[in-house]
Amino acid sequence: MKKLNSYIDHTNLKPEAQISEIKTLVDEAIANDFYSVCVNSTYVKDIKAYNKDVRIAAVVGFPLGAMATRAKAYEAKCAVEDGASEIDMVIPIGRLKDKDYAYVLDDIRACKEAIGDRILKVIIETCLLTDEEKIKACELAEEAGADFVKTSTGFSTGGALVSDVKLMKETVGDRLEVKASGGIHTRKEAMDMIEAGASRIGASKSIDICKE
Repeated sequence: MKKLNSYIDHTNLKPEAQISEIKTLVDEAIANDFYSVCVNSTYVKDIKAYNKDVRIAAVVGFPLGAMATRAKAYEAKCAVEDGASEIDMVIPIGRLKDKDYAYVLDDIRACKEAIGDRILKVIIETCLLTDEEKIKACELAEEAGADFVKTSTGFSTGGALVSDVKLMKETVGDRLEVKASGGIHTRKEAMDMIEAGASRIGASKSIDICKE
């Protein structure tokens, strides 16, 4: 198995995060050989100017996913133009729960089309969904051409659960990858997610996780 560090998107999505903290995040990611940094899209251009070698995952439509599709797709387009290599987008959760599957499909597809061959991760916010809704969200992400499904924003009522990662992986198989994020604080929690099928971990406590 790969070293745990290489699974991690080292994350700071706090609304009050300042540029000094984002630069520290980048330095930590490089020093610890984390896969990438995951940040709000406002910081992508700053990070590229600060260190052009670090991989950047930018969140889009974060954390609610409830804005107009064209706005979400444009944010994704801007983020990759600024230097992001991956986009973590939030689906319109209420639309999914309304069974407006065409809307959700178009929302994901618009973001994928906006970013071309860059990686698209689709945050389905598992804590707000039934198992049936989780499965449907994964199926829609696959149909829309996404590369990953992701458990959580970390800003709702709950985070990643091993049972959700297993369900998501069973749904997408080897066709898509799964990212577990939200509330992962220990090495054991991270390893349990990987054992369940996650190939990426989103964490803000990354250094503590890998020091254990």
